[in-house]
Formats: sequence, C-alpha cells, structure tokens
Amino acid sequence: MRGEPPLEKLEDDKVLVWPDLVYTELICMIICTFVLVVWSIALKAPLEPPATTAKAPNPSKAPWYFLGLQEMLVYYDPWIAGVLLPLMIIGGLIVVPYIDYNQKGNGYFTFIQRKFALTTFMFGFVVLWVVLIALGTFLRGPNWNFFGPFEYWDPHKVLELTNVNLSTMFWKALGDDASTIVWYKREIPGMILVFAYLVLLPPILAKTVMRGFFVRMGFLRFFTLVTFLQFMAALPIKMLLRWTLNLKYIVFISEYFFNI
Repeated sequence: MRGEPPLEKLEDDKVLVWPDLVYTELICMIICTFVLVVWSIALKAPLEPPATTAKAPNPSKAPWYFLGLQEMLVYYDPWIAGVLLPLMIIGGLIVVPYIDYNQKGNGYFTFIQRKFALTTFMFGFVVLWVVLIALGTFLRGPNWNFFGPFEYWDPHKVLELTNVNLSTMFWKALGDDASTIVWYKREIPGMILVFAYLVLLPPILAKTVMRGFFVRMGFLRFFTLVTFLQFMAALPIKMLLRWTLNLKYIVFISEYFFNI
C-alpha cells in the first residue's frame, strides 16, 4: 500500500449543487416563466359558452395534447391514425430498453456517445408530435382548412378536393379507368409498394447503410428497430406525398374499408 487515494478521488469530476446546478436551474426557471407570461398575455384564450349540440364550433378541435392525432386523421384512416400508430408509439417506448445495444451514456448526459438514440427520439417527439400540435393549433382553421400564419380564417373558404389514390393515378397513366377494375387487381401497385417498404427494405438496410447496426444488434433486435423506424417515417412520407402529389391513399380497398 502506497497510501494513494481511491481511484474515484483521482478522477473526481463532480460539481457542487450550489451554485453550479441550482444557478442553472434558476436561470431556466426565469426564462420559462418569462416565456409563459408573454405567451399568456399575447394569446387570446377566452372562455367559450357551454357546449351544446345545437351549435358546434368551427373548427371543432380536440384538446391541444390530442391535436397531433387529429392532424394525423387528415392523412390516414382512423384505424391507422387512432389505433395503429399510437399502439406503435407505446410499444416502441416499451421495447426501447431491450433493443438498445449501446451501453454508453448511462447516468450522465451525452450526445456524442448516443447520437442515433437522441436523434431518433428528437425526431419522434419534435417532428412527429410537437409539429403536428403546432399545425393543428395555429394553421388549421374553419372546416379544418389549412391557413397561412397571417391569413384570415374565412369560414366560407372552400378548397377543391383534388386528392387522388395511387391506383387512380397508375391506371389513368395507362389509359384505363380504375373504378371499373376489380379491387385486387386495381390495388396491385399500392400493395407492391407497401410490401417493398415493409418487407424488402429492412434486409436492404441490413446489408447497406445500417450494416453496423445489424452486426451489433443481431437479427431480432435489428428488425424490431427497423420496423418501428419505418412506422415513424411513414407519417412524414405520407404528408409529403399529400402536399406534393395530392396523394390520398396508397392502397384503397373501399369494398372492405381498408385504406392505407
């Protein structure tokens, strides 16, 4: 024994609660309080009259914490936006600790050692939830029409419904009428696209850009991760297709109320 201090003492990187931690928390509290006070003064939020079935408000909006789900209903059927995607969110949060192979960053804050995990979480929370709430709160007006930031919310605004299904676009390009074709033939293009996205894409990722993840995680954990990532990416993909191509459904089987 050479009388040296413990190894933990030699690598002591601890900081004091006061003033380091408490001072930082105090500054954050002051900033948040200031933002909330300005927000409450600038944003008009008068109490509305008691609810009645004789007159429904226009637009009729859910509470702000459900506006993300209400916005998703614009792009997906209720069974996807209201059931499947929320179940995938809950299931993903449950399985995350079991599929995360990175042992670094436990017990302390770091971005460099957990870039993928933090980036994925921020994408899911900020892009797929906060942005949807902001769209539903500030940019959705009467009749759930889309209004610009400074555009007047005209209740008489009427938008032309130009959204079309993938099958309609496909068969029209071939000079045929999709409405005259039996459903299992009509929806072949959309079924092939969905099959390629959900089934063929994961093995391609395992052999290319995500090969390192596949080697470290193994078959089951990797394909579980990719499946949840695919469902996360499905929403912004569908939103972009709607905004750019006026695409309504990729698969439209109205005979059995099955639409994607």
